[in-house]
Amino acid sequence: MPVNILISTLSQTPIYRQIQDQIKEMVLTGKLKPEEQLPSIRLMAKDLKIGIITVKRAYEELEKEGIVINLQGKGCFVAEIDAKRIKEIHLAMLAERLQEIKDFSDTAGISPQEVVEVLNQVYGGAKNDKERLGSK
Repeated sequence: MPVNILISTLSQTPIYRQIQDQIKEMVLTGKLKPEEQLPSIRLMAKDLKIGIITVKRAYEELEKEGIVINLQGKGCFVAEIDAKRIKEIHLAMLAERLQEIKDFSDTAGISPQEVVEVLNQVYGGAKNDKERLGSK
């Protein structure tokens, strides 16, 4: 399966991180299956018109996270990830996004209480929160 990565040069997120995040999401959503081979570093760099070192760093970061396995001389493959590990990764991704929201809120002068109010609105209000919590 071809790996379709979209790079934004306007984003403040480093390019290696954009690659890393998109591959991670493809793995976690099942678009990339365990043991599936990723494009070579050289091929991906050529396709994205970026440096080899940038792709290499993205692959190395994914390997550190246990998302991919690099087999010397054979290439980079999607790792087998159990459901518990997928949940841990998703929670870590959520924490990163919440940190971005906190940073934005701090800069914009939005209080933590106002953030919670917006979050409650997104989830359908405090009434729905109680129902949801009660159903667990």
